[in-house]
Amino acid sequence: MSGTPEHVDVLIVGAGLSGVGAAYHVQRAFPGRTYAILEMREAIGGTWDLFRYPGIRSDSDMFTLGYRFRPWLGDKAIADGGSILEYVRDTAAEGGIDKHIRYRHRVVRAEWSSIDDLWTVTADHDGESVTMTANFLFSCSGYYRYDEGYTPDFAGMQRFRGPVVHPQHWPQQLEVAGKRVVIIGSGATAVTLGPALTEQGAQVIMLQRSPSYIISMPARDAIADRLRRILPARAAYGLARAKNVGFSTAMYQISQRYPKRMRAWIHGLQERWLPAGYDIDTHFNPPYNPWDQRLCLVPNGDLFRAIRHDKLEMVTDRIETFTETGLHLESGRDLEADIIITATGLNLVAFGDIALTVDGEPVELPNAMAYKAMMLSDVPNFAFIIGYTNASWTLKADLVCEYVVRLLRYMDSHGYAKATPVRDPSVGTAPFLDFEPGYVLRALDRLPKQGDRAPWKLHMNYLRDLPKLRYGKVTDPAMRFERASEPDRVSSAP
Repeated sequence: MSGTPEHVDVLIVGAGLSGVGAAYHVQRAFPGRTYAILEMREAIGGTWDLFRYPGIRSDSDMFTLGYRFRPWLGDKAIADGGSILEYVRDTAAEGGIDKHIRYRHRVVRAEWSSIDDLWTVTADHDGESVTMTANFLFSCSGYYRYDEGYTPDFAGMQRFRGPVVHPQHWPQQLEVAGKRVVIIGSGATAVTLGPALTEQGAQVIMLQRSPSYIISMPARDAIADRLRRILPARAAYGLARAKNVGFSTAMYQISQRYPKRMRAWIHGLQERWLPAGYDIDTHFNPPYNPWDQRLCLVPNGDLFRAIRHDKLEMVTDRIETFTETGLHLESGRDLEADIIITATGLNLVAFGDIALTVDGEPVELPNAMAYKAMMLSDVPNFAFIIGYTNASWTLKADLVCEYVVRLLRYMDSHGYAKATPVRDPSVGTAPFLDFEPGYVLRALDRLPKQGDRAPWKLHMNYLRDLPKLRYGKVTDPAMRFERASEPDRVSSAP
């Protein structure tokens, strides 16, 4: 391309739940600042526009998955994907955020220049290269590949005569009524799909290599409903949000401190939900402790109801090979199937797989350290959003956005051109995510590290992050602020 690249003050990558939230915070705090959102797909919504499989819904309650600044007014606390997508799109439309989105712009490269104190960002737009510059780059692109899901290399898969479908690429014309459907998987996608397909008339088998913790949650929040009847919408939403934050935090902390008690409590609940004599120890008793992986929520016990009504069978076994008519398991059992669904997970990538460089040097993510789980060591004017693994994604997204706003305000008030977290060589390293699902373990060697102490240590605890990110100082010894004319100046806390 020729000519001067378009320039914006803040460039946001991704127009999903995080990107729309980031845009709201930026334009509300800085009405005179320019910003743009680059979105690789043709539509707003991210995850909630991409996934179209039957039953797609949140696995967090909407009083915490919703934005802090815009109340969720829907009837259900555990909402379907279409309602969440409408909420995100309405948020963008009401704030005029949708006018700042550039669709079909896949960011491939971002280069920082300390001479110019600018990011130069290159995106592919319908086969053409588009270049923009920005003072601050904000990655809100999620954590997984949108173009492909993860499917293990199953033996004999090509032998199966029926369709093999990954939920990330669900064919809308797929008919399941009267069909035998085997879902391979045990995570949130599988436990969502199973009951939904039985409602469409399928006979479903959920085949899992090992169980997950699955608990029922009311689709509606009775306390939130009562609050809505007596309080203004924003006040009711805030109280319901605080209540659910407290409950989920307590659940996680109890699970970490008293895992045997939590396991026994979950087992007792499942005994009440499932038929008498059901083999809970085989199908619902994971080898890990509660919250070592994310708990799966089923609204109003729909999975357990499907089991009770003989519409869904749980099978815990390993696949030896696909056959022409289904699956042959290591136990010797054959599962006959018309359709096989591989709900086997995601391919995790960091920051949309953008190639980052700083002054011509590539940023090697495994050698970088995450600062406050939202910036990278030695990378100026760059922030990212990665949500909590043990709570709602948006709780962390809102806090990161608020922190970025405070950081930019501080830079404005002191005349700084850039802010760079500077790594202390004495800080020990640890994996970025202390979490055990397969999609995380497969990607840990490609992610940045976290440190063994603040501000480099990652806390999966909203109540600990809240005072630090919303109200704490933006200056500390690890953050270097520089003016354009004084590249060696280091700020100190006021």
